[in-house]
Amino acid sequence: MPTNSTSQSTAPNQKCLNFVAASMMSGSGKFIAIISAYVLSRVAHHLLKPLSQPYITSDLLIGMILASIPPVRDSFVDQLNLTLENVVDFGMICYTFVLGLEMDPFVIFKSPTRHAIVAYAGMLSTFIIACAVTPWLHYTHDANMVTFTISLSITLSGNGSHILTRVITNLKIGKSDIGKLGIVAGVHSDMITMFLLSIGYIFLPVENNPNPREGIKDVIKMLSALVIQTIVAAVISPVFMNWVNNENPEGKPLKGSHLVLSMAFMAVICTCAPWFGYNSFLSAFMAGLFLPSEGRISKWAISKLNYLLSMLFYPLFFLWVGLKVDLSSFQAGNLGTWARFFALLLIITVGKVAGTIICGLLLGYHWPELVSLGLLLTAKGHFHVYLALHALRNGKIDMTTCISMVIVIFLTIVHAPFVVKHIIEQARKRVPIHRMTLQCLDPSTELRIMLCVHGPHNLSSAINLMEISRGAPDPGLLVYVTDMIELTEQIAGTMVQAGEGVDNVTVTDKSVTEMSDQISNGFQAYLDENGDGITLSRMLALSTFNGMPQDVGVLADDLMVSLILLPFHKRLTADRKLDAGHPGFRYVNRKLLRNAPCSIGILVDKGFGFTEKISRSSVCNVAIIFIGGKDDREALAYARRVAWHPGVKLTVIRFLVDKNSENAPRRVNNRASIAEQEEEMKLDDECFAQFYERYVAGGKVAYMEEHLANSSETYTNLRSLEGQYSLIIVGRGGRVNTILTLGLNDWQQCPELGPVGDVLSGSLACDTSILIIQQHSIRGQIDGLSDEFSIM
Repeated sequence: MPTNSTSQSTAPNQKCLNFVAASMMSGSGKFIAIISAYVLSRVAHHLLKPLSQPYITSDLLIGMILASIPPVRDSFVDQLNLTLENVVDFGMICYTFVLGLEMDPFVIFKSPTRHAIVAYAGMLSTFIIACAVTPWLHYTHDANMVTFTISLSITLSGNGSHILTRVITNLKIGKSDIGKLGIVAGVHSDMITMFLLSIGYIFLPVENNPNPREGIKDVIKMLSALVIQTIVAAVISPVFMNWVNNENPEGKPLKGSHLVLSMAFMAVICTCAPWFGYNSFLSAFMAGLFLPSEGRISKWAISKLNYLLSMLFYPLFFLWVGLKVDLSSFQAGNLGTWARFFALLLIITVGKVAGTIICGLLLGYHWPELVSLGLLLTAKGHFHVYLALHALRNGKIDMTTCISMVIVIFLTIVHAPFVVKHIIEQARKRVPIHRMTLQCLDPSTELRIMLCVHGPHNLSSAINLMEISRGAPDPGLLVYVTDMIELTEQIAGTMVQAGEGVDNVTVTDKSVTEMSDQISNGFQAYLDENGDGITLSRMLALSTFNGMPQDVGVLADDLMVSLILLPFHKRLTADRKLDAGHPGFRYVNRKLLRNAPCSIGILVDKGFGFTEKISRSSVCNVAIIFIGGKDDREALAYARRVAWHPGVKLTVIRFLVDKNSENAPRRVNNRASIAEQEEEMKLDDECFAQFYERYVAGGKVAYMEEHLANSSETYTNLRSLEGQYSLIIVGRGGRVNTILTLGLNDWQQCPELGPVGDVLSGSLACDTSILIIQQHSIRGQIDGLSDEFSIM
C-alpha cells in the first residue's frame, strides 16, 4: 500500500515540477520584457517631450511594439496571461475608483454652467451621429445590436478627462479661459458617460438572459445593491471620513490604524454591488463618485493611487494590450476595415466639434476657439482602451475592429498637444504689445490711462497727475478714474443684484457711496474748470486684496489702456511723513507690476497733492532721470506729454558712465552679454536723441548731464536733488548696464519701486514726490502670454 500511494502521488508532483522548471526557464524573458516596458516607456516619453506628448502616448507605443516581438509574445504562456489579466482588472478598478473620487456628482443637480452646457452639447451630437452611423457598418456580429450600439455611442461621446487635464496644465493654459472651459467640460463629459454606462449595465441581464423573469430578478438585485452602495457612500461614509480626518489633523502623521481602517472601508464599499453580479470596475467608479473627495484621507488616497497607477500600472497595462492585440491579424486589405476605421474617427471628431461650435456660438464664443475646444474634447483615455479589449475578450468585436479602436484612441490623444500649441499661437497674435506701452503709442490716437485712487486723500495728487499727463489737445486724453475698494463682509452684505452678471451689482454701503461721490465731485469740478481735451469715466474695482490684481488687470485689458497709475501703499500723514502703509494695497501693487497687461506707474505722494493746483498759468518744476533701459525709455515717453504742459518746467537729467574716472569699477558682474548691452545702449541713444531733438533743442525742456563713475556717486547725486523739484519721474528698472545702480538695491525698503525710486522715496524731503514707471513686459510665462490669457 505505501508503495502504491507513493507511485500515485509521483505523477502530479512531476507535472508541478515540470511546470515550475518551464516557468523558470522562460522567466528571464518575461522579466526582461516587463522591465523593458517600464524603462523604454520613460525613454520614449523623454524623446517625445519636444512634442509635449503625455505619458499615455509613449506607454501605448512601447507596449504595442514590445509585445509584437515574437520572443516576447511567446514567453507569455496562457497561465501568465491569465495572471496579467487579473492584475490589469485590479488596476482598472483602482483607476475607475480614483476617477470617480476626483469628481463631484452633485453638479448634475445644479443649474448647468456654460462649461457643462458645452460638454453636454458635444456629447449629445456625438451620441446622435454614432447611433445613426455605427449600426450600418457592422462593428459587431452579436445579436444584441441595440445594446452594443448604445454602449459604443456613449463611449465615443466621452473623453479621457485626466489626459486632457494633464495636456492643458503641462502646456500652461490651465488658467486661461479656454483652458478652464476645456478642463471642466472634459470632466463633465467623462463623468456623465461613465455614469450612463454604470446605469446601463444594470439592464443587460434582461437582454442576455433567455428567461425574462430571471433577467428582471437580476436587474432588481443589481439595482438594489447599487442603490444601497450609493447611499452608504453618500450618506454614511462622510460621517466616518470626517471622524478620521478630525483624528488626523493636517501637519501630523496619519495614524496607521486609521489609514488601514479607511482603506478597508473604501474597499468594502467598492465590493458591495459586485457581490450581486454587478461589474467590478463600474462599481468602483460609482463608489468613488459618491465618496467625499475632500478631506485628508481622500486626498491621500487620490495622490497615492495616481502615483502607483502612473509608475507601475500603465506601462504594464499597455504591455497587456499589446499581447492581447495581434497586429498581424489586422485585415488591412479589406475595404470594410478602413470604412469602419475612418467612420470612428469622423464620428468622434465631427460630433464633438459640431456640438461644441453650435452650442458655443449660442453662448457668444468665437468659432475658431470652439473648433480647437471641440478637437481637445475628442481625447480619449486608458479606460476607453480597456473597453475595446474588454469587448474583444467577450466576443463582441473581432480583432481587426479592436485594433482599429485602439489606433483611433491613440490618434485622438496624439493631436491634443498640437491643438493646445495652436491655441497659444493664436493667443500670441492677439497679445496687445504695441498699444499697451507709451513708447509705441500712435501719436495720432488718444492716450488711455487708468487712474486708480484708494480714497479722497488721493484726490488732489490724482488731479495734478492727470493735469500734467494731458499732453497736446489733439488727440486728447481718456482717463478711467478707478476706485480701489476692499470687499469686506459688511460691504458684501449691502450689495444688490439688479440683474445677471457682475456689472449689474449695485453697492449700497454708505461709506462706499459717500467716498465715491466725493471723488466724482472733485474730478467733475476740475473738468468744469479746465477739462478741454480730457474725457473722464468712472470705474470701480471692488474685490478682496487677493482678487483685486486680477480684476484691475482684466479691467485695464478690456478698456485697452496704455498706462495704469497707482497710488503708493504709504500715505502722507499730518506731520508730512509717510506712514507704515497698507499691506493689502502693497500686495496689489506688487502683483500688478508682475502681471499688468500694460505699462504701470506708482506715485509716491510726498506733497504733490498739497502743492498749488497745477494749471496753465502756474509753474511746477518736474524732473526726469534717464540712466537707460526699457523702463527709463518708457518714462521718457511719458515725459513727452508732460513737456507739452505750459505750467510745467521739465528738466531731463541724464546719468552717463564716466569710464575714465579713478572711481570707476574695474569689473562688473553682469548677466547680460556684450551684444545685449550694446543693443540696449543703441536703443537708449536713439530714443534720447529723438527726445532731445524735439524738446530740448527747441527750448521746451531743460537738460542736465551728469558723468558718474559708480553707484555711490549716483546715490550722492540723487540726494542732491532734494527740494529742487515737485515731482521726479524715474524708470523702475530694466537696465542692462548696471554700473550706476549696482548695489543700490542692497538696502532698499520697497523693491517694487526699483533701486532709484527706492532711494528717492526714502531720502528726499517731503516736498518731492516720485513717479516710478515700468514698461509693459512682453515676456510672459508662455512667450508673451500671462497664465490667465483670454481669447474666447
